[in-house]
Amino acid sequence: MDRRSFLKTSALGGTAAAATTLAAPAYAQGKRTLTMVTSWGRGLAGVFDSAQRVADSITAMTDGDLTVEIKAAGELVGAFEVFDAVSSGQADMYHAADYYFVGQHPAYAFFTSVPFGMTAQELLNWYHHAGGMQAHDELGQIFGLKSFIAGNTGAQAGGWYSKEINSPEDFNGLKFRMPGLGGKALGKLGASVQNIPGSEVYQALSSGAIDGTEWIGPWADEKAGFQEITKTYYTAGFHEPGAALSLATNREVFEGLSPAHQKVIEIAAGEAHQWSLAQFLNNNGAALQRLQAGGVKVMEFPDSVWDAFGQASNEVMSENMGDDIFKSVYDSYNASMKASSNWQNLSSGVYTAQRDRVLG
Repeated sequence: MDRRSFLKTSALGGTAAAATTLAAPAYAQGKRTLTMVTSWGRGLAGVFDSAQRVADSITAMTDGDLTVEIKAAGELVGAFEVFDAVSSGQADMYHAADYYFVGQHPAYAFFTSVPFGMTAQELLNWYHHAGGMQAHDELGQIFGLKSFIAGNTGAQAGGWYSKEINSPEDFNGLKFRMPGLGGKALGKLGASVQNIPGSEVYQALSSGAIDGTEWIGPWADEKAGFQEITKTYYTAGFHEPGAALSLATNREVFEGLSPAHQKVIEIAAGEAHQWSLAQFLNNNGAALQRLQAGGVKVMEFPDSVWDAFGQASNEVMSENMGDDIFKSVYDSYNASMKASSNWQNLSSGVYTAQRDRVLG
């Protein structure tokens, strides 16, 4: 089905989504193994943990009727090949960051993170109560997938650099690793943007193949060892203020499961999202202290750089507005973000500022 035909029969276009496939026959009673491919190297801090959490939960909640076998990046397919593997039926499900797949459709970025986009809580608000989950599902239908968000890193760091960034011009010619639409925005500042799987980033930075990288945040970055290569670390970034991870199951496989097992997959993904977010946020503070004690210089981008990030990001978003699905998801996403932030700024935002002031 082409995108425009799909749009006319989906809630993304303002009407109820029409059924596009017949339900596959239910699998015979008994135990079944589902193969999960991931974009993560085995043991990669936080992100592989989230995939493992989903797998273990599905296995436990079905009492072993569904057993999820994880294949780390490179064990069955490459890190960025998991989408095609599951869409084609080579594997049953993937765990990844959906912004890796903006080449399939740019709207996939919204289900990880977009520049100057949602915090983790704002994303959850949209996803569960303002149409985000439905949009994710409808986008997945085009590619034969059933998708759920299944992890979150929280706000990601601005990254590690071989030199300090004092002006937008410092990005010109800089070889930098950044996926998704954030990477496209950085490219507009003259950076040579690379999209490198997480398990390969350390070697690329160490060898000089790249001049800098974003990864996740203090805990995962420390585990990756980037502080062994450079000591210049920017702790706030524009590109991923609340980056979600996703679990996607081949749609025919999903529809062949019992309703109870389908619900188990949905619940396992949702639980992993919250568990993963808490894991990152719980560990980041102590990790940052260790990094600073080891000589890492914690930096903030100057306002001129933030302004350049904003202008470049607006250009990237504008370039995709000709796609009806992208624009529809963008409009839904932005309306929810505005509604959420209006209250949060007046409530928890004021509270945390006053708490920090009062308690010192």
